[in-house]
Order: sequence, then structure tokens, then C-alpha cells
Amino acid sequence: MKKLLVIVFAFFSLSAFTPLNGVWKNDDAHSQLSFTVSHLGISDVTGTFNDFDVTVTSQKPDFSDATFELTAKTASINTRVEDRDKHLKSADFFNAEKNPELTYKSTSVKKAGKNSYKLNGNLTLNGITKPVTMDLVYRGTVENPMSKKQTAGFQVTGTIKRSDFNLGSSFPAPMISDEVRIKADGEFVQ
Repeated sequence: MKKLLVIVFAFFSLSAFTPLNGVWKNDDAHSQLSFTVSHLGISDVTGTFNDFDVTVTSQKPDFSDATFELTAKTASINTRVEDRDKHLKSADFFNAEKNPELTYKSTSVKKAGKNSYKLNGNLTLNGITKPVTMDLVYRGTVENPMSKKQTAGFQVTGTIKRSDFNLGSSFPAPMISDEVRIKADGEFVQ
């Protein structure tokens, strides 16, 4: 019995100093980064960034200590209209040649309700970095029956002003809304 207690004590002592694998990466096939603007004040135009990576680091099972890091290739913008996409990649908007990536790095996560948080961080877009707060919903963690891997789901929503990042400054708000709604859905695996 003493040997069993010693073994159990040793196991728990060693595991207390073993860091948890708290790094999660987005599953490309089940993740999307989209944005929506109003056009002429009468309709919405939505687009996506098709090439992006997100890393979530957390040691807590409820992700209340999580940090989020996103990198997206600006040239991967897709609004389903080739001419518009070319224009958005130009110096009038994203200037994809000069600024090939946009990034978001969280600085804090604050509880805002059950499974909801305020995600604070710095967004770098078009060479300009500004603090941005987004709404984060943790949608749960399950074992994916196909991969047998733990999979966590998140949704991030929020609004930024394109004028804060000097995007399309020659296009007034009545033509293209200054407010850009962001929506990201993702599945993450360890």
C-alpha cells in the first residue's frame, strides 16, 4: 500500500510541473474570416480572406486565459468579383504589395457572460496598428469523431472603422460604409 501511495504521489508531483499542451491551431476547412460593408447605403457586400492562420494559446479549459494571434494574407481577399478584388488589393485600399499581411494579437480576454468574452488586442492593417475590442464566444470543445482530436470552436465578431486604417480614404462613407463588420468562425485543434 505504501508503494502505491508513493507512486501516486510521484505521478501527481511530476504532472504538476508538466505544462499542458495549450496551443490550438485553426482547422482551415472549418474556419472562415469574413467582413461586410454597406454599399451606397442600400446593400451589403461581404468578402473573405482565404489565407489566414490563427493560434490560440490557453492553459485553462474555459479559455479564460487565452491569447489569440491571427495573420492573414491581404492578397487572399475574395469578394467573388475579380475586378473588385484587384481594386481592394491596390494602394486605394489594402496595398497588398506593400502590406502583404494583416495581424491581430490579443492583449487580454475579459469574461462578459457564460462562454462570452471581450477580446482586446492590436490590429495591424495597411501598416497602421490600433487597439480593437471584439466579442468572443467560446462554443465548446468536443472530440472530432473523424480525427479523434480535441476540437474547440470560437466565433469572433466586431466592428472597425476603415478610416482608422486609411483604407479607401477617397471613397466616402455614403458610397462604402466606414464601419466594417468582422465575423470569424473557427474550429481549432491541438
